[in-house]
Amino acid sequence: MSKSEKYKWIFPARFRTGAYSWKASRLASQRLREAVSEIKKVTKKDPVLGAEGAIRLIEKLWPALEYIDTSSGALGSAVYKALNALIPIIVKAPADDKTRSKWLDRLWQAMADDGVDYLSPVGDRWGEICGSAEVAGHWADELVPTVRSCWTNPDSGAYFHGTTACLSCLLVAGRYQELLELLELDRHPMWHYRRYGVEALLALGRKADAVRYAEASRGLNQPDSVIDQACEEILISSGLHEEAYQRYGLGAAVGNSYIARFRAVAKRYPEKDKSQILADLIATTPGEEGKWFATAKEIRLFDLALELANHSPCDPKTLTRAARDYLDIEPDFALDSALAALRWLSEGWGYEVTYIDVVEAYDRAMDAAAKLNKIDDVTGKIRQLIESNERASVLFVRRSLQARMRMHSSSVHEKIASKS
Repeated sequence: MSKSEKYKWIFPARFRTGAYSWKASRLASQRLREAVSEIKKVTKKDPVLGAEGAIRLIEKLWPALEYIDTSSGALGSAVYKALNALIPIIVKAPADDKTRSKWLDRLWQAMADDGVDYLSPVGDRWGEICGSAEVAGHWADELVPTVRSCWTNPDSGAYFHGTTACLSCLLVAGRYQELLELLELDRHPMWHYRRYGVEALLALGRKADAVRYAEASRGLNQPDSVIDQACEEILISSGLHEEAYQRYGLGAAVGNSYIARFRAVAKRYPEKDKSQILADLIATTPGEEGKWFATAKEIRLFDLALELANHSPCDPKTLTRAARDYLDIEPDFALDSALAALRWLSEGWGYEVTYIDVVEAYDRAMDAAAKLNKIDDVTGKIRQLIESNERASVLFVRRSLQARMRMHSSSVHEKIASKS
């Protein structure tokens, strides 16, 4: 009995065929994380056994997850993340030729059985998983005829799940010109395939051609930001940092927030002035200047931050947090941030806003006003704002603050009376 057969894995029992129901996306994602963690732990002690576990989990993914609702995309993301962790384990495992050959056969069958292309990342790196240029070349010999047939078939619906595996094998085998010629047969070129052509040109030392090839890949439904990243990387590797920034730096920046985009660019171009990077990014989003408020605040451009917050809508909660955080060190900035929050609230901006958010913004404004001895002035501005018209959003802010403003006014009068 082999070591892999003796070892008792925990995850297989959790990935039985049909193990998860329609609404089990969250549970399945959690189980995936646990399985990957288990495999990583084993890999540290025995890389080959860890790779065996990775392959076993990959084989079980589609049968176990088949009936889950994937419309939210959360499960797909979890599977993708898991595969990105598992594939390197398989690639790096010091397995003999016989063992790796069996792994490849099992993975190929798993991809063939996969009903929703969960395992596409496996095919994308098939050449690496082969373990050597020689093995990759043998697989390429087997796969090229099928890909060529699909791409020259008059039936435009012809599809082969091993297309990227073929391209990956040609790349790893060093058959660059053959790869480029094969790609020319594709009547509906897409970046997912043409990126292998970019890699082939780079391997041939033709960097300028690689950039042009990537640029020619743009079109309907093609990922411009990913293409920008590829071109940017080529130019940076050539020492052309300024050209990379001007042509691709801003478009290549990705992130789940505006501040994340800024950080991505600033990290790639540490020699660039941060205020210039921010100005360039702001220019790419006309009409959304207010969304860069937090970024300007982070690099301590307080005047610019306020200018942005008042130029176009900015999240009131973000403004209120800024007012709270900078009350002691930048009270003027805190005051104007709180007033901007009240302004946008009165204009109906904000996500899931309640009266608590309105009161919070008011309190932060009055805290800053007290520090700056501007209570009467700020109170007048707020009163003018909430009595400016009878729109529903203004009425909401007015009603939310009525009790608070009366209470605050009484407190001020009491203090004045006690002093006199």
